[in-house]
Amino acid sequence: MITDKLSTPRTDGTDQPGPLPSRPSPASPGRRGAAAALSPLVRNLLGDRIPVRFELWDGSSVGPQDGAGTIHVRSADALRRILWAPGELGVCRAYVAGDIEVEGDIIAMLAGLHEVAPRDLRTGLRALPMAFGAAYHAGAIGLPLPPPPEEARLAGFRHSRRRDVQAVTHHYDVGNEFYELVLGPSMTYSCARFAEPEMSLEQAQESKHELICRKLGLREGKPLRLLDVGCGWGSMAMHAAASCDATVVGVTLSEEQAGYARKRVAEAGLGDRVEIRVQDYRDLSGERFDAISSIGMFEHVGKVRTGEYFETLHGLLAPGGRLLNHAISEQGGSKLGSRSFFGRYVFPDGELLDVGEVVLAMERAGFECRDVESLREHYALTLRCWVANLEANWEAAVKKVGLARARIWRLYMAGSVIGFESGGIAVHQVLGVVPKGAKSGMPRTRSAWG
Repeated sequence: MITDKLSTPRTDGTDQPGPLPSRPSPASPGRRGAAAALSPLVRNLLGDRIPVRFELWDGSSVGPQDGAGTIHVRSADALRRILWAPGELGVCRAYVAGDIEVEGDIIAMLAGLHEVAPRDLRTGLRALPMAFGAAYHAGAIGLPLPPPPEEARLAGFRHSRRRDVQAVTHHYDVGNEFYELVLGPSMTYSCARFAEPEMSLEQAQESKHELICRKLGLREGKPLRLLDVGCGWGSMAMHAAASCDATVVGVTLSEEQAGYARKRVAEAGLGDRVEIRVQDYRDLSGERFDAISSIGMFEHVGKVRTGEYFETLHGLLAPGGRLLNHAISEQGGSKLGSRSFFGRYVFPDGELLDVGEVVLAMERAGFECRDVESLREHYALTLRCWVANLEANWEAAVKKVGLARARIWRLYMAGSVIGFESGGIAVHQVLGVVPKGAKSGMPRTRSAWG
C-alpha cells in the first residue's frame, strides 16, 4: 500500500514508508474532539456501515480498523474547504491541497464509498446545517481558503478554438516523462483491448490499434491515406503505417505531444509515411483521406460542435471512406461541470455524449453507421494498469509534476475505474462509412473486416 506522501525515512534501516507526520491545524481547537464532532455527520452521509477509517488531525478517528483503507484528515482546513464548496469540489480541493491524504488501496476505498455515499448531491446538501454544526464544534469555521493552483482557469467561449487549446494544454502538457511513467512503453492514452486475459497493457494497446485498422479497412499491401484526429503521442499513426502500409497524417493541439510523436516516428524510420501536425481538425478542409480514426478526442469536442465535427470529417473522406469514432459515453450525456473534480482539475470543458446521440449525429452528417461496439470492461482494466504504473513509480512521478498533480491523476484514474466497472460510464467505437451511392463498400460480416 502507498500513501499520497513521499516515503518518510525510517530509523530502523528499512526502506518502508514511515508513519505520516503530524500536521497541526491552523484553526483554533474546537469545543469537542474532532471525532465526536464529526461522527454524526459521517454517519448521516455514509450510514452505519462506514467502509473506510477517518483519522483526524487531533488523533481521534471514525470508522473501522479493518476497512478498505484510511483517509487522513490532516487539518481542519479540509472542513473549511468543504463548507465553502459543498460536495465533490470541496472534498477534492482538500485532497489536492494535502489537507486529506489517502492510505491503502484507493480503488477499493472509492468502491466502498461509491456503494454507500449519496447518489444525489442534494442528499448531501441536506446535511449542510449538520456540517456547519460539526465544523463549529471541531474548530473549523473560518474564511474560505484559496483553491489549489492546479485548478483549470480557462478564458473565452466554451469550445472556441482559443479555449480548446487551453483545455488541451491543461490536461496533456504536464510533461511527456510523466505520461511515460503512467502509460508505459505504448504511450497510448485510451482504452486498450484485452483480447486475451494474459495480455500485458502494451499487447492490449496493440490489439486495440489492430482492431481499429481492421474496422477501417487498413491492411498490409493496401496503401491508404489515414487521418488520425487527436493523435496523441503517435501510437495509432505508427501502427497503421508500420503494419498496414498506410500514409498517415496525425493532428493534435498539444505542442508537447507533437514534438514527442515526431521523435518517435523518426526513430521508428516512419518519417516518409507519418506526418504529425499541430493543427485543429477544423483547418483540414480541402484534403482528402480514405479513413479517419478519432480515438479519445471526441470528449473534447462538445455537444454544440458535434454536428460540425462529423460534417467536417465527412467532407474529408473519399466515397467509401470510413470513420472510427472511439469515445467515452454516458447514458443521457453529461458535461463535466465547473463544480466537479473532473471539470476543474482533469478535463476542463469535457463532455460525454450518449452513444445514441453520436450515431444520430453521424447519420445526420451523411455517414452510414455500420457497427457499434462497447469496450467498457476493457477500459476499467486499462485504468487499473495505469493506476498500478503510477503507484509503482510514485516518487518519480511526484518529482516530475509535483505532489498535488500526482494526487490528481491518482484520484481521477482510480475514480474512473469505478465509473467503468459500475456501468456509470462506457466507451464505444462507432464505425461509419461514406456510401458510394447505394453501396457501402463494407463486408457483410465482422470477420471479413480488413
